[in-house]
Amino acid sequence: MADRKLQDTKKIWCQADAVCFDVDSTLVTIEGLNCLAEYCGVGEEVKQWTTRAMGGSMSFQESLKTRLNIVKPTEQQLKDFSKLHSPQEILSPNVEKLIDLLRKKGTHVYLVSGGFRSVIEPVMDYLNIPRDNLYANRIIFDSKGCYSHFDDQEPTSRSGGKPAVVEKLKKEKGYKCVVMIGDGATDLEACPPADAFIGYGGTVIRQKVKDNASWFVTDFQDLIDCLTD
Repeated sequence: MADRKLQDTKKIWCQADAVCFDVDSTLVTIEGLNCLAEYCGVGEEVKQWTTRAMGGSMSFQESLKTRLNIVKPTEQQLKDFSKLHSPQEILSPNVEKLIDLLRKKGTHVYLVSGGFRSVIEPVMDYLNIPRDNLYANRIIFDSKGCYSHFDDQEPTSRSGGKPAVVEKLKKEKGYKCVVMIGDGATDLEACPPADAFIGYGGTVIRQKVKDNASWFVTDFQDLIDCLTD
């Protein structure tokens, strides 16, 4: 049965007309909010909450609210932090090559992340992915540039947000075959409505994802090889 599910997933992967990538610990090797917390001096405390969220033991929105209330980044801190890591330094191995291949095949690429737009957008620009293809969170600052809250109307600010994005893409764009790729529980829950889910463990292996993904990879080269066989 497991072999059959794997083969079915590989078939869907080769037929996909849209692919949605998670960002933190998938497209890139860092966990953005953890790194921002370290930059702001509260890294260890926030990392514990991230582990709970990614493992699926609490709602994502609860975890996001708790972590941001600990970090409380200023607008200037977020701008400075965004300049610390160049895209070339943090991209996961072989992911740039994979996205180039998908583009040549005519497959549309989206980034669907619980991270923050201002941090992700430079990576998108480097990869030549249109900014309209990003679904991520937005931090709201007050008139003095101090942290106020996050935009809870963004679908990725809450559990169930990633499946909502996939459903929206299928409905509004007419995609027939959508694949979700990611390392966390919020990525896993996007299938369905995604037609297939591929678990990624090249940065960190989350046991729940590994156990429940019909195809689990630790190197994006495996996905490239499947497309080029």
